[in-house]
Amino acid sequence: MSTSVYEIITAQIIAQLEKGVVPWRQPWHSGLPKNLVSGREYRGINLLLLSSAGSEYFVTRKQAEALGGKIRCKGFPVVFWKIFELENRKSGEIERIPLLRYYRVYPVSGVEGIDVPDSGAEAITPIGAAEEIVRNMPNLPVIRFDGNKASYSPSRDEVTMPAMQSFVSSEEFYGTLFHELAHSTGHLSRLQREGVTRNWGFGSHEYSEEELVAEMASSFLCGMTGIGQQTLESSAAYLAGWLEILKADPKYIVHAGSKAQRAADYIIGHHNEDPG
Repeated sequence: MSTSVYEIITAQIIAQLEKGVVPWRQPWHSGLPKNLVSGREYRGINLLLLSSAGSEYFVTRKQAEALGGKIRCKGFPVVFWKIFELENRKSGEIERIPLLRYYRVYPVSGVEGIDVPDSGAEAITPIGAAEEIVRNMPNLPVIRFDGNKASYSPSRDEVTMPAMQSFVSSEEFYGTLFHELAHSTGHLSRLQREGVTRNWGFGSHEYSEEELVAEMASSFLCGMTGIGQQTLESSAAYLAGWLEILKADPKYIVHAGSKAQRAADYIIGHHNEDPG
């Protein structure tokens, strides 16, 4: 039983990564995930398991039914340690054996008949310079602000974003939006970058480079709008996963930087310039 729980949890994390969701870098939660009824915050690995749900509050199936709600979404695993006490046959002493267990919880936003509590978060306001860049981007892709994660779909040429008010700051919102717009510059109708036009597998050299290009382009654009310092820490944390590749291939960062500059230049309408 314990082994299968580990497999379930590992598969959950892998599934998020394969969708382009990095669970430890998702700046649009208004607070730590918590149980609606008890108010207790989830801890440890459970924070990562619940990070892609797009909700701050969760309930068990039993709690949802008790509140008169109807579950309309998939559940997310939450793990805990259950302690079993067994008598040692040789010594006669009682031994405490921890075994990993799990149950499923459901985001309140996906349970019909239960209202999502007001998080009380401060209003997030638009940044004029960043808004101007987005508004004036040539051949702007469709941008939807109704998602629970940030993503870009090449097949639909569409960026999906969580609503601005669900981010922890305006800077994080625009840093994330610039990242997804940078991906969109690789579309066949724009710069035709292979990291976007071809379906590379997660973890491949090309996949990793495209993510690096998007993050660097986002950093360039944040610098242009004066919000570079606010996004520097999260960008550095996100780039940490590529350190091994960068150290192994000195040319990697140069090529990725050139592509990132082209992406940023395209977004601001200077895509015919030499990236340097």
